[in-house]
Amino acid sequence: MADARPFHWEYQPVVEREALRVEGGRVLRGEVRISGSKNAALKLLAAATLTGERCRFENVPEIEDVRVMVETLQHLGVVVDHPAPNVYEVASGDVDWLFVPLEAAAKMRASFILLGPLLARFGRIIISNPGGDRIGRRPVNLHVDAMHALGAEVEYRYGYYYVRAPGRLRGTRISFPHVTVMGTENAVLAAALAQGRTVIQPAAQEPEVDDLIAFLQKMGAEVERTAPDRIEVEGRRRLRGADHTVMPDRIEAGTFVVAAAVTGGEVTLSNARAAHLPVFLDVLDSVGVELSCRSDSIFVRGAPTGSRAYRAARISTAPFPGLATDLQPPTAVLLTQADGTSELEETVFEDRLEWLADLGRMGANVEIVDDHHARISGPACLRAVEVEVGDLRAGASLVLAALAAEGTSTIRGAHHVRRGYENIERKFLELGASIGRVEEGTARTAG
Repeated sequence: MADARPFHWEYQPVVEREALRVEGGRVLRGEVRISGSKNAALKLLAAATLTGERCRFENVPEIEDVRVMVETLQHLGVVVDHPAPNVYEVASGDVDWLFVPLEAAAKMRASFILLGPLLARFGRIIISNPGGDRIGRRPVNLHVDAMHALGAEVEYRYGYYYVRAPGRLRGTRISFPHVTVMGTENAVLAAALAQGRTVIQPAAQEPEVDDLIAFLQKMGAEVERTAPDRIEVEGRRRLRGADHTVMPDRIEAGTFVVAAAVTGGEVTLSNARAAHLPVFLDVLDSVGVELSCRSDSIFVRGAPTGSRAYRAARISTAPFPGLATDLQPPTAVLLTQADGTSELEETVFEDRLEWLADLGRMGANVEIVDDHHARISGPACLRAVEVEVGDLRAGASLVLAALAAEGTSTIRGAHHVRRGYENIERKFLELGASIGRVEEGTARTAG
């Protein structure tokens, strides 16, 4: 495979001097509509490269990660149109070259999802090792091993994977040593155009994976979940274009559930599926949060602040249907208001508990036992601070803590939050929060 030529990257990064200023003590009330899923939308946009025909997506969140993915696709030569808010159309009939640069990977780990579809359709790809949030090692060796099992040749040089398929990829059995969500998705996308049958086990059971399968089936792919942890794919020579509506974002839904609970508010979440949050909602119910769930909405009534109405809990993250690792930080904020000592176990990322030190600066009684365990004793009276966030979910969770705190907090590193939450300031404002954005010393209210 020839070396990549110099790459001109035009994506303009968000302003990293931005911060959010949050006045605590406001009770949230009203209704909020949950946006389309970040984790589903990014994989669906990548899946559209499996065909040269046009694919149309609705309910796509208008967030930074989507913009980075679109920019990456456009620089590959894929035509991406944005005819209306939350609507994207993708046509990859012509791809100029197959090189995903370091600049894209450093902005967004999900860029690595382009490995499977581009390799399967075009037979080769050069792709950088991905970046993403600073929450611990997230190696992509399982993705690469899956491509190798499908018949690809892989070489790693200077931070780039050079991958080629001599002829068509061949169906096989892919046995991951443990559950990997994006690894499962990359394997499914590559197998969709491979010759023969591919069996993936254990396969991730996350709703976003099933949303991807549903779209592939619309494209004419023969993909089926034949057991909770097994997916089987009969490869096709070509796929057609299709239309699809992105599923709601279950992590955003969980964030707003906690926001209502920690402020003692009453909030209805529309376009939110309780079936996507089974263990999370069970935890909140056991803690004492009042919930009423329908098929596409969740009503939350929080206890009055300072009432000691919430109970301590023991939580442990796990692949779906367990408690999502992305919901551990917001749940930790809620547990600062629980009466007693709660125990947290983070089983996925070894650095994901580091943000709890900032929660401690806000007055929470936090003990980080080791990389995977922590204790939170409460209830705590949270106080305002100025804090710098380093990743998406920690940033959103510190906003939740600021909403429950006394005084006005400044959350620096707001660009991390906007990577995954659409119009988060506006949504909180409409619920009665006092929140604004600060740029280079000048505050302005989000709207």
